[in-house]
Amino acid sequence: MVKKISEGENHKAVDIGSLNDLSGHSFIHPKLGHTVKNKIFLGEHLKSTGSEISFMELPPKTTVSFLHKHRKHEEIYIFLKGYGQYQVDDDVFQIKEGSVVRVSPDGSRTLGNDSEESMIYMVVQSLANTLDGYDISDGYRIKGEIKI
Repeated sequence: MVKKISEGENHKAVDIGSLNDLSGHSFIHPKLGHTVKNKIFLGEHLKSTGSEISFMELPPKTTVSFLHKHRKHEEIYIFLKGYGQYQVDDDVFQIKEGSVVRVSPDGSRTLGNDSEESMIYMVVQSLANTLDGYDISDGYRIKGEIKI
């Protein structure tokens, strides 16, 4: 279902289809062995070396039925559609389209969809405490022909 758009020495681009069609994606959980529906991980498809990205569709009136933590990765959740509640440790708060939540590896987390429509969100996982000395100067302009 993931289609390659372009690939070269310094990039890979893929198409996962419409976010409204996430129900067509699934994967087999490597530790539990069961199929997880409505979710796609892209790190392998993109040949990513520094982060994992996933998209998930949570059906209406559904709560993720477990808490989880990470050993090394922080997660950033970006909510693209729907609304509900998010829990980190003992703190429960409202989320909606446009909400963004970062959780450190030690944070216990789960979420629920309170809406009548599917909730769609993206998660970016990366190794915690590795964004060393971030500022905008990491990017720089170069000379070259723009072909767009």
